[in-house]
Amino acid sequence: MSAFKLNRIALSTGVELDVATAGDPAAPAIVLLHGFPESHRTWRHQIPELAKTHFVIAPDQRGFARSSKPEGVENYTPDKPVADLLALASHFGKERFVLVGHDWGGAIAWMAALQHPDRIEKLIIVNAPHPFVFQKSLFDDMEQRAASQYIRAFRNPALDAQIAAMGVDRFFDTTFAKHTDPELVAPERAAYIDEWSQPGAMTAMLNWYRASAITVPAMDETPERPAFLDAPFPPLQMPVLVIWGMRDTALLPVQLDGLDALIPDLSIVRIDAGHFVPWEKPAPVTEAMRSWLAA
Repeated sequence: MSAFKLNRIALSTGVELDVATAGDPAAPAIVLLHGFPESHRTWRHQIPELAKTHFVIAPDQRGFARSSKPEGVENYTPDKPVADLLALASHFGKERFVLVGHDWGGAIAWMAALQHPDRIEKLIIVNAPHPFVFQKSLFDDMEQRAASQYIRAFRNPALDAQIAAMGVDRFFDTTFAKHTDPELVAPERAAYIDEWSQPGAMTAMLNWYRASAITVPAMDETPERPAFLDAPFPPLQMPVLVIWGMRDTALLPVQLDGLDALIPDLSIVRIDAGHFVPWEKPAPVTEAMRSWLAA
């Protein structure tokens, strides 16, 4: 159901990913990482435009759509998709590349940029919180803590059976669809349900939350504060563009606070949109990317 031709690529990390590509393979590479609960289709509006200047690589990450879904939460710790990313770029002979990430794809992009700055030429983040800022906000900002309680629900293993009992159609209509623009998401309903209905897909997607080391305290809880929040955090070395849909109800604008202290070469573009800004407001997102890359 993709508008793009998908290539099945076996990686050295032991998984096979469906990957959309576009543009001249000899051009500079740009890798687009989607988040929950999506696929490469997150970037359906940006891929054709970015392909005018770059070789675009947009995978369905492990656990999503028809890509491999290894069993076990341990196979979804962030280091695993980071390794997938680097192996995928190497598969195409791209040792350095521009990296773009939204939601969970952004979390992987932040980690890859922090741990492998030699591979990431430039970084574009779309509504995905910096790990330091996010963890700090979950302790110090009660509005963000309240907005993130869904993560605790997603980590509950009983949720898988509940979704199976109601069916992915009803799960789409009663949960996901209510947090997006109905007019924009309705035409995509069949594509989402097709991807979510793949064997093991819902559990695999939720395992990304279960494998994360981020602490999400309950509203009435005061757990021990992670030590790294009160220690210096390494700054990013490459230029970074952050694009933020300011009406995101899950990741609040507080996620932009303090970024300038962590990113010496930072640009921020604020857009009047919700969390799924790449397809809610595709034109300003694409323009922000292309202008920044050209500059």
